[in-house]
Amino acid sequence: METDRRTNRTTIGLISDTHGWLDPELVDVFEGVDHIIHAGDIGSVEVLDDLRKVAPTTAVRGNIDGGELRFLPLEEILEVAGKRIAALHIAGSPKRPRKAARQLIRRERPDALIVGHSHIFVVGRVQGTLWINPGAAGRQGFHHQRTAALLHVDSEGEFAMDRVLLGPRSKQAPHPP
Repeated sequence: METDRRTNRTTIGLISDTHGWLDPELVDVFEGVDHIIHAGDIGSVEVLDDLRKVAPTTAVRGNIDGGELRFLPLEEILEVAGKRIAALHIAGSPKRPRKAARQLIRRERPDALIVGHSHIFVVGRVQGTLWINPGAAGRQGFHHQRTAALLHVDSEGEFAMDRVLLGPRSKQAPHPP
């Protein structure tokens, strides 16, 4: 992982619950990130293909991911800028983490855990691990606002984050003229 020499930090794009649709605006937002993590419910291989054109992408399988996506792992651990980052789709919340999330945190001791499934943007801490659900970036679900996130790791190893607002869930792709 290379650190951006201009900002002296590494940036990771965080996304979840695209459900087969990748907002073109998000491709622009993620331009220049060092890595992308998709926390499941991808919905189509094309979404991953498009993300991989932007930056190296790590993805975990969500509960709707069938076909070719069924071969994705349920959890993933990677190291980015000296930080251990885990991804898991169904994890609960920081106030009520599911057993799989608690076991993953205990076993792997990640600095951050990226989760999805709830379609709710959440940042918290569980057993010293930064817990981030970037919300839902797709148009399917009950969420009102589509969101993603940019996670930054500075040269001192400190995290900072930007929430990315993508517009209302019902926003449709523009119709051709």
